[in-house]
Amino acid sequence: MTTYDVLREFADSWGLILMGVAFLTFTGWTFLRSVSAGHERAAMSIFEQEDEVDG
Repeated sequence: MTTYDVLREFADSWGLILMGVAFLTFTGWTFLRSVSAGHERAAMSIFEQEDEVDG
């Protein structure tokens, strides 16, 4: 069995499961309350320069 066949068999069986778990983990991470302050800061960062000009 060649290396390509081994990698192909792994991708067909466990690769999809691992990618699905990673997707669900990263998607769920965005809804944690502990990171919401960072998300709010990032969302409002485009307005920082505008606030400095007005102030």
